[in-house]
Amino acid sequence: MLASSSARAADRVVAATLDNGLRVLLLEDQRSPIVSFQVWYRVGSRNEQRGSTGIAHFLEHMMFKGTPSHGPKQFARLVEENGGQDNAFTSQDVTSYYVDIAADKLDLVIDLEADRMQNLLLDPKEIASEREVVIEERRTRTEDDPSGFLGEEVSSIAFKAHAYGAPIIGWMDDIKRVTPEEIRAFYKTYYVPNNAVVVAVGAFRAADTLEKIKKRFGRIPRGKVPPPMLAVEPAQNGERRVVVRKQAELPIVYMAWHVPNHRSDDAVALEVLSTILSGGRASRLYRDLVYQRQLALEAGGDNAYFSIDPNLFWFWATPMPGQTPEKLETELSAHMERLKTEPVTDEELARAKNQLEAAFVYQEDSVHQRASLLARFELIGAFALKDSFLAKVRAITAADLTRVARTWFAPERKSVGVLLPKS
Repeated sequence: MLASSSARAADRVVAATLDNGLRVLLLEDQRSPIVSFQVWYRVGSRNEQRGSTGIAHFLEHMMFKGTPSHGPKQFARLVEENGGQDNAFTSQDVTSYYVDIAADKLDLVIDLEADRMQNLLLDPKEIASEREVVIEERRTRTEDDPSGFLGEEVSSIAFKAHAYGAPIIGWMDDIKRVTPEEIRAFYKTYYVPNNAVVVAVGAFRAADTLEKIKKRFGRIPRGKVPPPMLAVEPAQNGERRVVVRKQAELPIVYMAWHVPNHRSDDAVALEVLSTILSGGRASRLYRDLVYQRQLALEAGGDNAYFSIDPNLFWFWATPMPGQTPEKLETELSAHMERLKTEPVTDEELARAKNQLEAAFVYQEDSVHQRASLLARFELIGAFALKDSFLAKVRAITAADLTRVARTWFAPERKSVGVLLPKS
């Protein structure tokens, strides 16, 4: 049922590329009188240079600081006054902005987003003020957060050449140093229509909305093609390890392996494997380490399926009081080794497939999530890839999972991080 419904949804998507290169995806959803309007820029921390880390995230903050037509904080005020919600995020690969609002206010949002794509003020005084906000954000989310701090350390040793090794928020010294001129140059380079995707889902007529987008965004000149990100991470030839001491209640153990991205035939199998290992309370790690043997207070993992470049497959665990990080590391490694020799059960495989399928079903209930999912698939190749994803998930076998575990989780591809509480 889901496959046919997803296919129909993709068939209804109105897709267009404007003369200035802006990609537009529109999907009518008349169930509620609301719309989610999203602008995704193909730029994230992977596009930054050493010495200028965090600039993509810094610019995301500045996108709310006004244009000549709409002054500082006016974007958010206008959206709120009209009953909408807006926000943004920066990732390794993209920077995304969204507004969820009543459908009859869509014209306002189109105007606001087109305005800040081209006319951002970037006042040096506002940059100086916002710099302190970003510095405090880094302190709170990374330097004062043991888990975030350790994850950053592991990424930095896992990547030697690729920018994925740098934190999205940037290194503190770079945040303090980056200049208004650098931020403006970054904006002019990457915030151009030919480097952006506009996605809207909601209660509108697609043909009319496309004309409005053409009229407002179409006048923005095409920019130069942004410079390509050429760095390729060399193969890892031995285990890497970092041990840090920090104020914390309990130790933390992180483990990460280099794996391929969505272009690989193994990508979907890795996503299923990640779900089996760490997808919720029925997952192997939680059930064994947290619930049954009570060795860990928490345990989890992650796999970046939508990553533009090859990334990391993560495990982590926090030992229960009285347990050691060495014990948890041994147990996490044993779970990975078990996958190479012992096929997952039919029940585990079916549960993981159902979890991934259910996530798609739930996202179809939200115009915001529908828009986000279309954008994510478009950014890795084409929005229509969404329709074939679940068929690929259903086709995965236990033998596929054994094969990818043996292929990608060799000890020499592993990076380990251990955080020990300061005495």
